[in-house]
Parts: sequence; C-alpha cells; structure tokens
Amino acid sequence: MAGPIALDMTEGGATFAEDAARPGTKGAWTMVIMLFLAGILSIIDRAALNILVDPVRATLGIGDEQIGLLQGLAFGLFYAFMGIPMGLAADRISRRNLIVAGITLWSLATIGSGLAQSFGSLFVARLMVGLGEAALGPAAISLIADLFAPSRRGRPISVYMMGQGLASGIAISLTSLILAAAGAGVFTGFPVLGTLVPWRSVFVIFGACGLVIALAMLLLTREPPRQGAAVGGPARVPGAAEAAYLRRNRGVLLPLYFGFATCFTVAYGGASWAPSMLLRSYGATPGYLGAWLGPLSMAFSAIGPLVGGTLLDRSMRSGDTLARFRILAVAPLFALPFTLSVLAHELHFATVLVASANAVFSVVGTVMFATLQSVVPPRMRGSSIALTLVLNTILGASLGPLMVASVTERVFGDPASVGWSIALVCVPFLLVGTGLYALALRAIRKAHARGDSECARLLAGEAF
Repeated sequence: MAGPIALDMTEGGATFAEDAARPGTKGAWTMVIMLFLAGILSIIDRAALNILVDPVRATLGIGDEQIGLLQGLAFGLFYAFMGIPMGLAADRISRRNLIVAGITLWSLATIGSGLAQSFGSLFVARLMVGLGEAALGPAAISLIADLFAPSRRGRPISVYMMGQGLASGIAISLTSLILAAAGAGVFTGFPVLGTLVPWRSVFVIFGACGLVIALAMLLLTREPPRQGAAVGGPARVPGAAEAAYLRRNRGVLLPLYFGFATCFTVAYGGASWAPSMLLRSYGATPGYLGAWLGPLSMAFSAIGPLVGGTLLDRSMRSGDTLARFRILAVAPLFALPFTLSVLAHELHFATVLVASANAVFSVVGTVMFATLQSVVPPRMRGSSIALTLVLNTILGASLGPLMVASVTERVFGDPASVGWSIALVCVPFLLVGTGLYALALRAIRKAHARGDSECARLLAGEAF
C-alpha cells in the first residue's frame, strides 16, 4: 500500500487466536479495571467543579465567565496542546508508565486546586490537571486494542467508557456527600482537611484517591506487546506519517473527527452548567443533586456503554462494517431532550432529562473510539485518539462551558436563565454534529463501494 505508513495486512492465524483469547486472561481485564478506575477519577476531577460553582465563586469573588474559563480553557489549554504529543508518545513508549505519570500529575494538581487562594492559582492548577489527563485517553484505547481481538473490543472499550460516564454521577453524589460531611465538622481534627472550607476538602480528597490508583496501577499491571506493524520506513519527523494518512483519507476522517468534537461541545457545555440550572431555575439543593441527579446519571452512564459495546460486537459478528457509522449518524439526536430540559417545568422530570445525556454521549464515545481503531493502522491507535481529545477540548471543553456562561451573562443577564443558554448554544451544535456524522457515513459508503480508500479497506478487512 502506497504512502509512508506500512500496513501489515497478513497477521498470522496463531497470533490472532492468541489475541482472541486475551479477553479471558486475568492480566487483560486487570488492565481494563485499572483504566476504568482511572477514567472515573479523570472525570471526577473535572466534574467536581461543576457542582462547586457557587461556593467557589463566593470564596474567590469571581463571576460565571471566570468559572467558565476554569471549567473549559484552564483545563483544556494543556489538554489540547499536549494531546498529540501524548498520542505520539503512546505509540512509542510504555503506555502503562505514561498513564501512571499522568494520574500522579493530575492528582497532585487536583489537591492544588483545593489549596488555591486566587483565580490565578486555581487556573494554573486546572492547567496541570489537563496536562496530566492528556495522557490517559490515547494510551488507554491503544492498550485495549492490543489486549483484545477486533471482534471482542466492544465490551472492554465500553467498560472503560462506562467509567468515564459513571464518573459524572459519582462526582455529583460524592461531592454532595463530602460537602455535607465537611459542613457537619466530620473532618475536624484531620490533618489539612480539618482546616479547609468544604469545597476545598472535595478537591483534596479526590486528588488523594488518584495517587492511590496510580500506585495500584504501577504494582498490578504491565505493558502488553504491541500488535501489528510499526510505522515503516526510515526515521521521520514525529507525526509526519500520521498527518499523511489523515490527509489521504480526509473524506472519511475529517467528518468523523469534527462530528465528534461538535457533539461533545454539547456534552461539555451542557454538563458544565446543567447542575447550576437545576439549582438556580428549579430550586434544587446540593443534597437533592446528590440523592437524585448523581444516581440517575450513574444509571444512564452504565446503560450507554453497554448498549454501545453490544451494538459494536453484534455488528462485527454480522459482518456489517458500516453499522457503526449509521449508529454515529443517529445516536446524537437522542440528546435533544437534554438540551431542552429547561422546558420541563418540573424538577424531577428535568433531572431525568439531564441525566439521560450520559447514556447518549457514552454510546457516541464508545462507538467513535472503536470506529477509529478500525480505520487507522495499528501504530496510529494512540495518535488517532489523541486527535479526538485535541479537537474535543478546543471545541468542547474549552468553548462549550464558556459559550453557555457568556450567553447567560451577556445575552440574558440573569444567572437563573442558564437553562435557556444551554438550549441556545447546544441545539445548533448537536444538529451540526449529527450532519457531520452523516457526511462521514456517506463518504465511507462511497469509498467502500470503490475500494480506493485505506480506511475502507481496513474497515472491510479488520486486518489488525
């Protein structure tokens, strides 16, 4: 096959059989469990701030736009710029060690978030959280792809994605629980915690948990051998071969990437402000969020990846290689009720609509990651996921929360109108994202019919 990336399309039967057997091995699933826990912590460290908006504002004397910067740009700046280097590193060095280093960094930065004394110091701490978390996604998906055969990747990827989906609900419930405990004086007399106001205790506790997970992963897991061919040819500028592959297959890959990023502008923008909408517009309390929104979010988050993983594995067994593209072209539309939850006019109904988004975006994320692993060569697995994280961060994590906050402050001028801001920002982005996925489906269908696309040939053969 022409181009700078050498594709090994002739993997031996014995090797494939070994790959197929790996899902039943203790080591493979131990790694998945550790990635599951790391994924939960990575989202908790971000999502906790969404529940702590008003106490952080009060302590630091800042407004919604500055909170939007902390939710988005502060986290996303390093996360986006380091995404590609981390993806390239995941394709070249020990992914297990890369993840352990990332968890350690973001956990220390989360503790630093709880100790920050100003907007500037909290901003820097969130930058470091983003830098550490940039290591997880590319390395995690690459590890799973090497531990499991193509026909069996749906379930482990869905388990990993389930952790990230469950994390929002866990963050809501645990944050509410810690706030209540700290407010009741439970931590009085504890080192460090006993001297902190409740919202600061949340960050310190979550950061400490991350350090425990980093140590456990270091002790309990090991780096698996890489499967498939390496990026061929003489030494090249890092990323040159990957960029060339993207350019040659841009008709399929660009709509996929930008469709994902546009949909997750809705996920990040809506999720960042949905708890505040329930608090401000519907009169919810932090205790209510912990008792209702947290468990409901976890329930929907558990359903989504299981649905996505089941659909993926069934499509593989049926030989319908285009099914995953059809799922991506339809699934985001199921998030429309979430974007319009301001119209619910009843707290519990609005809470269900908000929580339901976790299932939808978990399906989208599970199917998207598995699709990318099927349309790129083996040695691009890390960098292919890294590019989604870069685009999702620039469009989603950085701009989504800030756009909602800006509309609330500059258009409506009323914090209680944040639900209308979510609708105004998120509905158009959701429709555009769905349209981009439809373009990707059209492109891969045409390429599949002609047989003139590397993506289409990889998808048809599942040769890695």
